[in-house]
Amino acid sequence: MARRGSKKRGEGQYAPLPYPMLKSDAWRHLSGAAVKVFLELHTRFNGSNNGEVRLSYAEAAQSLGMGKATVQRAFDDLQAKGFVVLECKGNWYHRQAHEWRLTTKPVQKVKGNEPPSQDWRNWRPENSGRGSDLERSGGSVVPFQNPSKADGSKLEPVRADLEGSHGSGSEH
Repeated sequence: MARRGSKKRGEGQYAPLPYPMLKSDAWRHLSGAAVKVFLELHTRFNGSNNGEVRLSYAEAAQSLGMGKATVQRAFDDLQAKGFVVLECKGNWYHRQAHEWRLTTKPVQKVKGNEPPSQDWRNWRPENSGRGSDLERSGGSVVPFQNPSKADGSKLEPVRADLEGSHGSGSEH
């Protein structure tokens, strides 16, 4: 049994992922690359450097095994869905990486901590063109009955045309 106040060895730091965030539309619409970049940003957060978390596209691509274009799309995805904010743009010629702010973490200011903005809570998916919310247009619909004849004969159910059936005719 561990003594009070002692730390277990080998656990190290961790990145908490609260259920409200994991179940949000914003999180569920993130790409896999964006999730990897988000977790990489969390490994660079030390508790007091939010708003100054540095990660360049090239460094993220190398450490995560992705292409630079994929990393750029991942950062764009994270920004669009409210998980990160670009605080200071990097400079290639001065070898400075972008500085990011995680919206899930507080920002340390001179006058105290500023609470996390949690911008991801405000993100809503666009109508993807699927589901029951679509406008129904009169598409081609197969009738359930033969069309009524002009002479007033009664309606009959649609029957399959068996005379022109396909196959060899030797089937059981």
